[in-house]
Amino acid sequence: MPKLCIIPGDGIGLEVIPAAVQVLEKIIPDLEVVYAEAGWNCFQKYGVSVLPQTMDTIRDCGAALFGAVSSPSHQVQGYRSAILTLRQELDLFANLRPVRSLPVVSPRADIDMILVRENSEGLYSGLETIQDGRATATRVITRQASFRIAKQSMRIMQQLNRKKLSIIHKANVLPLTDGLFRDTVREVVSSYEQQGYCIDVEEILVDVAAFRMLSDPQKYDVLVTTNLFGDILSDAAAYWCGGLGMAPSLNLGEGIGLAEPVHGSAPDIAGKGIANPIAAILSAALLVRFIWQQQEAANQIEAAVHQSLIEFGDLGINPSVHMPGTQVILNRILANL
Repeated sequence: MPKLCIIPGDGIGLEVIPAAVQVLEKIIPDLEVVYAEAGWNCFQKYGVSVLPQTMDTIRDCGAALFGAVSSPSHQVQGYRSAILTLRQELDLFANLRPVRSLPVVSPRADIDMILVRENSEGLYSGLETIQDGRATATRVITRQASFRIAKQSMRIMQQLNRKKLSIIHKANVLPLTDGLFRDTVREVVSSYEQQGYCIDVEEILVDVAAFRMLSDPQKYDVLVTTNLFGDILSDAAAYWCGGLGMAPSLNLGEGIGLAEPVHGSAPDIAGKGIANPIAAILSAALLVRFIWQQQEAANQIEAAVHQSLIEFGDLGINPSVHMPGTQVILNRILANL
């Protein structure tokens, strides 16, 4: 029986995550759900952004669905980002950001890419110092982390029958760090090729990759890159699926996954019943596909979202400008499952 830890978080997370849970419970009737706390509201109540029992619950379930986090507009003593804490403590070393054209809301219909981002080191290692007017951030790239993100990329390619891998780096300027990353990914790809699994492989400098994200996005299939580069490129790529408000994601570790919509907590619309739950629902579908390995169920969820967007468009509603309320969207998706 699949088990899922539900963490609504803050703001509209309290609205979109319950909607996603209803979709999951319809498609997987025997799903067991357990609720836990993390985020800014959690910090205000307990003095920590993630409760220790939340970590234990996620480990026990092996899967979590996280909503959104509000962040203070100023430094708060003792506060640490909930999502960064979860990623680091649970060793969620891979971040998956699928970007696929959606009916009505996408600027074009031929986009289907997956960005696989190393999620544990790089410039986000937290090694910063400042002294005498000089601030320094240390960028950490290790062979171990590069090796396992490359392996994760290849597993995804095999599972989804993908044929092209783009290795994104800046080794012409950063020959040691990005050189190590590139060479390690190449090594992993070569090991798969020796076993008879052959794919097209290209290397792209990150600035060129950003240009191509705008000019030729349809040429991308699976992209693998380091933490900061992946953060920027995946947000840029979200334009092609209708924006950050429609973008799903999945943080993966060994035998554990935490899905989260990319959008924030949107406190300006929280509690109004107008938050769009589609990113949360598509994030839930990633858990179904990659954690529980239920491909047909994931396909059904994604197909229901696509059909609902088509129907909203047919009703004269332009989802790229205005979406119906949370419950209306949820009801339509449930009807199309």
